[in-house]
Amino acid sequence: MTGTSPKPGLAEKRQMKAAARLYAVQALFQMEAAGQTVDKVAREFESFRFGAVYDEDEMAEGDPDLFRQIVEEAVNWQAKIDQMTDRALVAKWPIDRIDPVLRALFRAAGAELVASATPPKVVITEFVDVARAFFPEGKEPKFVNAVLDHMAREAKPEAF
Repeated sequence: MTGTSPKPGLAEKRQMKAAARLYAVQALFQMEAAGQTVDKVAREFESFRFGAVYDEDEMAEGDPDLFRQIVEEAVNWQAKIDQMTDRALVAKWPIDRIDPVLRALFRAAGAELVASATPPKVVITEFVDVARAFFPEGKEPKFVNAVLDHMAREAKPEAF
């Protein structure tokens, strides 16, 4: 037996992807709130947040490739993603009027819908779970599900 660590199993890979999505939403929120660049926020998250321990709660290890891909594509495609989100929202609620956490979530999910091969239904399910993590008691997960469903049908109609 060598000193190499075992490859992550399927469940661990799923958990790392889920953590990467949650961290991507946090990073996009932080970039907007603090006016930070992709590189600065990505380095901070990869160096200090992935697997960090806060008051004995260990944060999950995120998939750094997926994290970077989502954050970078959310920035690259922000105008298109925001337009898709606006079309999915009620006319009286443009994206700049919604909760900044939800805005970051829609941008992260939109990046995965627009620029990745992940099936849209997987993206929707994963980001509804992220919404539950941020809003465990609220109606936001159902709202997120409806908006992402609309966005996914626009981005990848062939998947439905």
